[in-house]
Order: sequence, then C-alpha cells, then structure tokens
Amino acid sequence: MFKSKRINTLTISTVCLLLTLFQNSCQTNAPSKRITIASSGKVNSLDPARANTLKALQLISSLGDTLYELDNDGELIPKLASKMPVISKDKLKISISLKKNILFHDGTPFDSKAMKFTIERFQRIGTNNYILDKKIKSIETPNKNTLIINLNKPTSSLEGLLTSVNLTAISPSFYKNHIDKFLNNNFVGTGEYVLKSFSNEVQILDPNLNYWDLKPKNQGINFVGYSNSSSLYGALKSKQIDVLLSNSIDDSQRKDLNSLSKKTQIKEGISNPTEVSFITLRTNIEPLNKKEIRLAISKTINREEISKNVSYGLRHPSKSIVPQIFKGDNLVSWPKYSPKEAIKILKDEGFCNGKTLNLPLTYRSNVPTDKLIALYWKQDVQAYMEDCLSININGVESTTIYKNLSEGLYTAVILDWTGTYSDPEAYLLPLLSCNKLDKNICNQGESVYSGSFWGSEKIEKLFLEAQSLYGNERLKILLNIERLASEAIPYIPIWVSSQKAWSQKNISKPIFNGAGRLLMGDLEIINE
Repeated sequence: MFKSKRINTLTISTVCLLLTLFQNSCQTNAPSKRITIASSGKVNSLDPARANTLKALQLISSLGDTLYELDNDGELIPKLASKMPVISKDKLKISISLKKNILFHDGTPFDSKAMKFTIERFQRIGTNNYILDKKIKSIETPNKNTLIINLNKPTSSLEGLLTSVNLTAISPSFYKNHIDKFLNNNFVGTGEYVLKSFSNEVQILDPNLNYWDLKPKNQGINFVGYSNSSSLYGALKSKQIDVLLSNSIDDSQRKDLNSLSKKTQIKEGISNPTEVSFITLRTNIEPLNKKEIRLAISKTINREEISKNVSYGLRHPSKSIVPQIFKGDNLVSWPKYSPKEAIKILKDEGFCNGKTLNLPLTYRSNVPTDKLIALYWKQDVQAYMEDCLSININGVESTTIYKNLSEGLYTAVILDWTGTYSDPEAYLLPLLSCNKLDKNICNQGESVYSGSFWGSEKIEKLFLEAQSLYGNERLKILLNIERLASEAIPYIPIWVSSQKAWSQKNISKPIFNGAGRLLMGDLEIINE
C-alpha cells in the first residue's frame, strides 16, 4: 500500500541514449521543443487499478481524467463530470452528469458505460480497492451522459473518492481483454497527453491533439527515471534535464536547489504538504503490545531537531498522521518530545538501572532521509535516555519492506504515505481500519498491511458513523478517530512534506494542483 521508491540501474548516459531516439533534450543540435522531466526510480505499472506510486499516479493524471478534481484551493470541481454530483434525500443515490463529445485516445467515445466499466473494474482488481470497500451497491447508466451510483449505505467520502487517480476513466474497448487483469505497459484514457512509448525507465508522452479541454503548452514530455539522488541533482545542474520532480532527492541537495531558486538561477514549484512520514510500531509483540511502552518510545522523538538537522527546516515537524490542510483549524496532537517523561515511564515498566529496552528500527535504505532520521534518533536516545532505551538501526530496500510489512517482520519501521484522495479519511483508513479484531490486535485489514497490527472497535464504529455525516460533523468524527489513535500510539508521526519540482530558467515555473500533482501541460519553453 505504501508507495515504492525503487532504484533503477540506468546511468545518465543510458537514459539520454534512450531519449535520443525520440528527439529529446539530450541533443546538442536543434534544441527540442519537448520537455524532459526526471524523477527517481522506475514505473512498474500504468494501470490505474494497480498504480500506487507517486510517479505512476503523476503520469496517469496527465494521460487521463477523473470525474472530479481539486483546484489549487482544494475545492472540488467537475472534470469529466459536467456539474457537481446530485445526492438523493436518503443519501443512497448519487447522480452525475457527464460532459459530451469526449473521446478516448483510441477514438472510443467517453460515456456513462465507460465510467461504469472503469469503476467496476477497480472494484474487482484494484490494489487500493479498499477505498471503495462495500460502499457501492450498483451503478446505473440510464443514458450516455448520466451515471447513477447506488450506495449500500450513506457515504460522505464518495465525492472525494471520485477525484482519485485510481478511478481515472479508461477505454472499455482497449481494456476489454484486461477486465480482470492488469495492463501495466500501456494506457488509453481521455487525458491531455497520449502515451507514445513506455518502458520502466522512460515514458514518452505526446500532446493529445483531440483533447477536449485546454491543450498542453509544450510539444510533449519525456519522463525519465534516474538511479539516485546524485544523478538527478547532477542532471539538473548540468542542464541535461528541464525539470526535476522528486521528493526522494537528498535534503542537502534540496537545500541547494532552494537556494538557487532564491537566486533566480532555477525555478521552484511547491505543492500543498500532503506526504506524512511516520514510524510504525508493531503492537502485537512484547513489549510494544503495552501502550505505556509505545508512549515512552514516542516521547523520545525530537521532531523539531530532526526537521532542522535532517531536512534543514524544509520539511515541517508534525504530531499528526493527517496533513493539517485537510483539518482546517482543528488540531490533534500526538505525544510530544520529553526524554524525562520517557525515562520515568520506562522505569515504572521495569527498565533502566541495568535493564535496557532494545528497539530494532528498520529504515528504507534507498530513501536518503530515512537513514538520517534513524541515525539522529539513535544518537539522541544515546545522549538522553541513559541505559533505558537503545535504538538498533538496519537499512532494507523499500520494496522488500513493503512486501514484508504484513508478515510482521519489523518491530519498528520508518514509512511515509500520501492519501489516494484528498480527505482525512484517505490517511486514517489505510493506517487504522481493521476487518478482524481480537481486542486491540488486528488480524485482517489495512493496519496489518501498515505493519502496526493495531485496531479498535470504537474506531471502526466511528468510521461507519462518519459515512453518514457531512461537513464539520463528519470532520469532528474523523478527528476523534485520530485522537483515539494518538492515545494508543501505534504510530509515531515525524513530519509532513510538500512535493517539489525545479525547472531550468527557460522553462516556466512548475505548478501543482490541489492534490499535489504537477500540471505537466502548463510547462512551457520560454525565452528562446
């Protein structure tokens, strides 16, 4: 469920060689009108039913459209829909009017049956299909331009769900042989770009000449995967690429790029802060099955100093697992840093004075900040926690961690998460929901896949209650869910991050939408 940050083995020269085949910006003669965007790692699937990495979702959002999207102010606006959804009095029927005269890239008309096909396919095989769970009873298509979604029970989250990239409309004709299986290396949607070529390392996008909305301001995108932070940074500095889009780049390099942007040597674009980083504690083993032990451990995380020393203040310390932009002025605060209180708790639990609590901490070896967080925490604990607590760190490649989380192999592990749609629920459900509980131990559900194995019957009831509420009443319930979790401490929040992109001086400033996606169609070459 957590986004993968796989490292590929291509060198810069190999990437440029591949791009040369498509008249890319690595050429020195006759500058290309195309824009080369570089990011880290590979794209393993362009199937919206499977994609869960930031990079894949970014690509799909440029190749396809959803029914609704968020504008820069975070407000819901129609995209493929022609107007806002109409909800019946009993809140069990959602009627959506669709725009007319829209074509998929293969020429197939977009209509209500195509949208029904998209949603039902995701319900069957979607990697993140838990976000729909059993919300939808049936889907009707009374005419080509009307979609009716019948619900099993009232649910206030469905409007937000309809902005999810996982529900990007796809052509029923093109996917007819992939109704129940993924199509990883191709994509046919309605978006502003058409996929010309795909490999795990390089994706070539051409403008969709028949796009129904505003056309891209450039003549195409070369989307390239680089092997590591240093190669990305070097490619931008040496002007081998036009735009660098990556939240995985080393923070010392982020600091340098931020400084260069202030000197107007490059341009920097910043999204709303939507990515949360946290430590998962495995709660179904001793001694972490005791809330008091988890509380003590959580009080040894100095978020402010970690932000200052690891990210140079570029990431914001956070005592929440839900970004503040989704909570208005409301606050839910997880335990704060206090080594003295942590020592007292551990002494009460029989530790210290010759008995040390040894905590194995796993970090993603291919995520630069993870190791620095682990090292700083380890050193801070050594300095302030006497003989009460010891942090033993170990680096493991991220894809291995994600594969093994539900197996319970990690006592404590550093992770991050960006919601699949812009709503507090998109952060709470993947971390806290559980289908099969034994007291507070989750044996089946999303908290198993997050590696915490913690659950609560009260929280499950609140999730159900929130489905029938709207506005501030619903938000209060969701915040109450986080409050209960903050008291149980299956996780330790660290910080919240924004997506960032940097462009050369002759490229327009990168702009993000309300969901944190780079608007690739707005990138244009200037000052030629």
